[in-house]
Amino acid sequence: MNKVMMQLKTMKKQNYIFYTTVLFIVIASIVFVHHNHGLYDKPIGVVTEVNLINEEPTTDRAGNEDTRGQQELYLKLQNGNQKGEQVTVIDEFTGSKATGDRYRTGDQLFLSINGEEARVEGVKRDYYLVYVAWFFIFALLLVGKKQGLMALLSLAINSLILSFALDAFIQTSNVSLLFVSLICIVLFTVISLLMVNGRSIKTYAAIFATLSGMLALLAITSILLYVTGGTGLRFEEMQFLTRHPEVIFLAGVLIGALGAVMDVAITITSSLYNLFEKNNKITLEQLNSSGKAIGKDIMGTMTNILFFVYISGSIPIIIIYIKNAVPLSFALSHTISLDIARALAGGIGIVVTIPIAIYIINYLISRKQVRS
Repeated sequence: MNKVMMQLKTMKKQNYIFYTTVLFIVIASIVFVHHNHGLYDKPIGVVTEVNLINEEPTTDRAGNEDTRGQQELYLKLQNGNQKGEQVTVIDEFTGSKATGDRYRTGDQLFLSINGEEARVEGVKRDYYLVYVAWFFIFALLLVGKKQGLMALLSLAINSLILSFALDAFIQTSNVSLLFVSLICIVLFTVISLLMVNGRSIKTYAAIFATLSGMLALLAITSILLYVTGGTGLRFEEMQFLTRHPEVIFLAGVLIGALGAVMDVAITITSSLYNLFEKNNKITLEQLNSSGKAIGKDIMGTMTNILFFVYISGSIPIIIIYIKNAVPLSFALSHTISLDIARALAGGIGIVVTIPIAIYIINYLISRKQVRS
């Protein structure tokens, strides 16, 4: 009894230390981002006073009403050789925030100072990012617990891998981004699935299904691009890049579709393997039928997810086109042609991965049945 009590006290002490440490890290990170001005090269000023000079209504070419005006900002510099000094900036703003925003006392702004002249270049928002990041972390840990922690670690590792890969690509002129992306996809898949789901037959099946589905996606998309010559795709957004736009497009398609393909693969393999564990006498025909049913249920939703994710990034530019009396057909063809193509290509990857995942997990289960 005493031994059990001692163990409980030890666990409580460990939990207390853990939660105290986490709380300290959260508070320390929030305090840090509010006082990290010295790490920035650009001057940062805190708005101490705002005076509205003028504000008047305006109308654009499409007849949309807006407001435009000027504001006088008094700021106290937080870094650099002029730290502590006061500067005054006359800044323009619009109600739509297209060319400028109205600032308030306490806002932290990046400045460009040339002699006695200063102008606003942006807003310091890193503390908002820290708040959102901690909220995301706690939500993930609260719902996923250990698996949430593993998902968080795999996300951090994958982000570092992607960052290093892009740096290597930019610094090396004779390396293909498609080749770099393929290596990253293998690493992302293996790391994510092993860390989150552990070492098991369903995880190995999901890894093979994901990689096979991505290779099939690459082959089909490459063939379609070759046959059509990229007709209908607008590569204008890549015109300033020094690399071949079609290769960059293919790399983006693969990276963008990986999450959905991986989700489909692990959903099918995990579901069918769990069915097998609950009923060892289940036939492969039954597993195959169940896999097809699961695939049909998730195929549409996952394809819609890809479509909405890609299209959502183009909504602001579409609205700008429409507000400036640009025809909707022109706006859509010039802004979302690549996004639609990426969504369709990702949908192909999802559809192809379903039968591959079913076949692989059924093959592994059949081998296990033979051994037992």
